[in-house]
Parts: sequence; C-alpha cells; structure tokens
Amino acid sequence: MHVNAKKMAFSGLLLALTVILIVLSGVFDFNTLFLLAIASFFVGVIIREYGMKYGVAFYIASVILGFLMAPNKLYCVTFAAMSFYVLIIEAAFVQIGRMRTQMNRKVIFWIVKFAVFNIIYLPMLFGFPRLLFAGEISPLFLAGAAVIGQVMLVIYDKAYDYFQGVIWTKYRKFIQ
Repeated sequence: MHVNAKKMAFSGLLLALTVILIVLSGVFDFNTLFLLAIASFFVGVIIREYGMKYGVAFYIASVILGFLMAPNKLYCVTFAAMSFYVLIIEAAFVQIGRMRTQMNRKVIFWIVKFAVFNIIYLPMLFGFPRLLFAGEISPLFLAGAAVIGQVMLVIYDKAYDYFQGVIWTKYRKFIQ
C-alpha cells in the first residue's frame, strides 16, 4: 500500500492531537466527555478525507496509543466506544447512500445510529454498572441512565455533524 507523505503527516499530527486530548481528559476531569468527544471526531475526519481503510487504521492506532499513554484506562474505553460509533456511522452513511429504496434514508440512518449506540452503550450500562457508577445502583437509576444516554446520543451526534459540517469544513482548506 502506497501512502503519500501528506496523508501520513496529517494523519500523524491528528493522531498526536487525539492522544493529547485523551490524556488531557484524565487531567481535566470536568471536561472528560467533551475532550473525548473531540478526539473521537478526528476518526471521522480521517475517514472523510482519506477513506475507510485509513479511518480504521487511525482508529486502531489511536486506541492503542491511548491505552499506552493515558493514565486512566476507563477513559480510553470510553474513547474507543465513541470512536467506534463514529467509524460505524460513517460506514453506514456510505452504505445507506448506495441503497436503492423508496424508504426515507434519514430515518434508516437514525435507526442505524440508535441501534449502534445501544449495542455499545446498553451492555456496558447493564453488564458492568460498577465500572460506570460507584455504590449501590437501583434498577430505576439504570433505566434513567439508559434514557439519558439516548438524549446524550442525539447531542453527541448533532455536535459531530456540526464539527464536520462547519468547523472541519472551515479548516480543511489548510491541509490541501
């Protein structure tokens, strides 16, 4: 596989920034999810700029480097889940775009988004609640956390769309 120098340099810089954000999420605990979300958005940047193969390689490299560099491994798991979500929805976007159907593609895309999120989130929430929460956990609290997770998905997804559509579009011209 031939990789040109510009792709490699930009991917390396973005990978370094991603790992820095993962490490900083452990330093600034009040901004943990924000920093991890921004770091996970970079997986989507690589996918949109260079394709799915580069995106998967970037995802794997960022998860491995995050686990090696970050002091809090739970944040690395969170980053891996958020980035995996971005990876899957970018792949789903391409696949749904190729579909020849009378159904509304936006509805199909949102169904896929909720399905992917719940496949990632609900097993962690119900299977390993002590990993996420300290103390005794009531079933009502877990149900509330499941509902709040759905709301957080919509917020995260809107932030990702804004990042790709506005922020990245604005700065993209500097790498070309």
